[in-house]
Amino acid sequence: MAFGVVGRRQRLSQLWALLGPGLITGASDDDPSGIATYAQAGAAFGLATLWTALFTFPMMCVVQFVCAKVGMVSGEGLARVLREHYPRWVLYVVVFSLAFANTLTAGVDIGAIAAAINLVVAIPSPVLIVPITVLIVFLQIFGSYRSIAKIFKWLATTLLAYVVAAFMAKPHWRQVLIATVRPTMRFDRNFLSILVAILGTTITPYLFFWQADQEVEEEISKGRRTRRARAGATPEELRDARWDVLVGMILSNLVMYFIVLATASTVGHAGPANIDTATDAARALEPFAGRAAVWLWAIALVGAGMLAVPILTGSAAYAIAEAMGWKRGLDERPRRAKLFYAVITMCTAIGMLINFFGISPMAALVWTAIINGFLAPPILVIVMLIGNNRDVLGPHVNGPFTNAVGWTTTVLMFSAAIALGLMLL
Repeated sequence: MAFGVVGRRQRLSQLWALLGPGLITGASDDDPSGIATYAQAGAAFGLATLWTALFTFPMMCVVQFVCAKVGMVSGEGLARVLREHYPRWVLYVVVFSLAFANTLTAGVDIGAIAAAINLVVAIPSPVLIVPITVLIVFLQIFGSYRSIAKIFKWLATTLLAYVVAAFMAKPHWRQVLIATVRPTMRFDRNFLSILVAILGTTITPYLFFWQADQEVEEEISKGRRTRRARAGATPEELRDARWDVLVGMILSNLVMYFIVLATASTVGHAGPANIDTATDAARALEPFAGRAAVWLWAIALVGAGMLAVPILTGSAAYAIAEAMGWKRGLDERPRRAKLFYAVITMCTAIGMLINFFGISPMAALVWTAIINGFLAPPILVIVMLIGNNRDVLGPHVNGPFTNAVGWTTTVLMFSAAIALGLMLL
């Protein structure tokens, strides 16, 4: 019996060690912007958007694995590959659009962290904004990649609190099952807006760049500091990366699903409702599930934000540094990669200032998701072109299944963005 328990612990330990960039990337997908979008979807449309969790799962898995493969096989991040194989104007448009969207999203995520802390501790949110920002920047500048990765992995587990909160809301499970497997579509402005926001915050550009760069960082942390040493990947390494991405995307979509379910079963139960702040969804749970649900929601929101903000600003810094040919990497000392860390600091600081302009927190969170929904389709085209480029990936170019799912994802995201754009006009 004791031997069996030890064996199970060893297997779990091995699985935990195997998980890395894919798990962290999947968890960071459920950032406060994503949480706000999913909560708004549940509040405004009830169970009608539950099906999107199943619908987006294979898309996320395929796209993120292509990005992981690029980092592993080429030994460089996406922006560096763009610099070497594609026109410079494409590189600069993509990189600086990404930096803009990431900075905006990081800023509203910082505000959401402060609001979540205020939910359980009587400290005004504006007072918390600057200390939170300083803490996040300090962690990125003075922490090693390994220490940061370990913190990120444990922060990812806080998201499971949303699963518990959804069960505490006591939903009608038969209705839930029907809504999960039977897609609902409405061709009006509000529904299309939330649909594009869901797609934009679920299949989001910063994850593409972060996934590839963290695969490179994993290689560097193993002592493969030159590109020649990093380039190439064995079938076993690609298999492990595929499992890592799969687990990360399962976590991401599971959390998405239960956030929609929790808010649909509480705020949206009596009919369409609006949520003005990211914490309103937590307060709405209290009459149904008690104060414990509010605490669970707040803890998960803080964990999600503390995970996502460094990834947002870090992926922007990686992209800009690769585009400009600067020294980069979370394992590099600040004096050796001054410009890389300067970008991180600048993006975080500019994002922080957004919180002092009186913008509605929920509106900002959802609109950043919509912006990503418009930005993602053209970047997906580039990701898929790279995935089929033999000069970059050699024999590891995309297979028929990957191409079918990847290009279908691209077309669907373009279609949703165009439909919403026409309605807005």
